[in-house]
Amino acid sequence: MRKVLWFLGLLLFLLPINALAASDSVVDEAGLFTSDQQAELASLADTLNEKIKGETFVLTTNSNTEDPQLFANQQLKARVGEDGNGALLLLDMGQRELYLTYSGNMIDFITDRRRDNILDSVEAAMQEGDYYQAASGYFTQAAEFVDAGVPGGHFRMDGETGEVTVYRAITGLEAAIALGIAGIVGIAFFVVTRMRYQLKLGTYRYPYREQSHLELDERQDQLVNSFVTTRRIPKPSNNGGGMGGGGSTTNSSGGGTFGGGGRSF
Repeated sequence: MRKVLWFLGLLLFLLPINALAASDSVVDEAGLFTSDQQAELASLADTLNEKIKGETFVLTTNSNTEDPQLFANQQLKARVGEDGNGALLLLDMGQRELYLTYSGNMIDFITDRRRDNILDSVEAAMQEGDYYQAASGYFTQAAEFVDAGVPGGHFRMDGETGEVTVYRAITGLEAAIALGIAGIVGIAFFVVTRMRYQLKLGTYRYPYREQSHLELDERQDQLVNSFVTTRRIPKPSNNGGGMGGGGSTTNSSGGGTFGGGGRSF
């Protein structure tokens, strides 16, 4: 009996450590973070994941031999599915490469310029050997960009074909204006109709059964809150922030659609 109790006590003691080490938000194969650092990074990831309704994580490795972009894209796709909401920061210690990849709504939140801002801070931290700062800066900056929202005039550009997809969202002001116009038109229609037929509420009943005629045709409508326009433009000669700084260059390495970029350190 004492041996059983001893075994159960040991199991309870080790369980939190194992659960922490198995955090899905921090896959530390290269052993760059302490247990406390992993817990803090997981907390930052949880906050960001709630914002985007997806998954973000950091992966460290010293054994990868594949191209960092391809490897990172495949790892992200395996986690969130094709074109799911998510982001991955790969810290490849073997090849001394870092790569940031993202898909789904994160492509719109992280434009090329925002991506470069993240990579600048991550690269600087990696060169100084501050691996925790590199990972925490990635989560923190990504969350700030999500809070800032999709920038005006945003678009996606296929890095291989140059095809552009323009992002167009209905703003709160535009929605208010549309509702106002609809209300005015509705009131005007009511007033004109009442004056035309000289209705007297409570005394007159329009014989709608005898005067009405109804024909039903099958129709399918779908309401969306964005409008997409595509056109082909020449591919830019550099990998900068894109037109107007509001664009996201995409690639299809590994299947699906991804945004991202990498650096050596």
